[in-house]
Amino acid sequence: MSYWRSPTYILARVTFMVISSLMFAVLFWQKGNKIYNEQDVSNIMGFMYISTMFLGINNCSSVLPIIARERLVFYRERFAGMYSSYIYALAQLLVEIPYILFLGATFTVITYPTIGYSLSANKIMWYFYFVLCTILYHNYLGMMIMSLTPNVQVGAVIATACYAIFNLFSGFIIPHPHIPGWWIWLYNACPSSWTLKGLLTSQFGDVSKDIGAFGETKALNTYLEDYYGFHYNQLNFVGLVVGCFPISFACLFMYFTAKSNFQRN
Repeated sequence: MSYWRSPTYILARVTFMVISSLMFAVLFWQKGNKIYNEQDVSNIMGFMYISTMFLGINNCSSVLPIIARERLVFYRERFAGMYSSYIYALAQLLVEIPYILFLGATFTVITYPTIGYSLSANKIMWYFYFVLCTILYHNYLGMMIMSLTPNVQVGAVIATACYAIFNLFSGFIIPHPHIPGWWIWLYNACPSSWTLKGLLTSQFGDVSKDIGAFGETKALNTYLEDYYGFHYNQLNFVGLVVGCFPISFACLFMYFTAKSNFQRN
């Protein structure tokens, strides 16, 4: 019920998604079918990187005050023994799914054809799946952070630190093969790196057309393997890993919601 009583929150998310999708559609119009050299690959990967980070950060940041406000009511009702803490947390998680499905579908419908990706049912479904999981794990990350922190201010600081890590270790600024060995664990633990890997591999990992890459001619899929370390035969595994992030954040949110208490006497 609280979500129906927060029309501003819901409307703001939908409006932001529509405007952002249209903006990306205009900026990257038909870039997906104009891959001729390594710069074109970098451009389309830049779209994937910017859009997922942009939308993810917005969703994560916007959910923080909502969870903080709902927690005040939850403490009172938990003290009265009205329902289980785990059931409350599960309800908070489930109520987000219809909205995020709508947001993911909106982004996919607007950006997929305008960017110029292949109109393959398999690739469309992969694109929607990775976009959906990305929005979902950012939302659940924000919820998990609030379950660990006493107020929105502290939560925002921790969320900002997460954004910085997601940016730096996404694999766009520094490709996977060029990350120093002692930092590769953080790349592998970073959800944004798996999102980018999934989006780029699902769209171009099976494309063998020749492109110019640093003064030589290479097949596009070979270039992705050599420069980014993205292998098409790993796509199903990448999809599984990306799907595990929202589930993990959701489970942690449920646990810490049930176990933590930031009330002051």
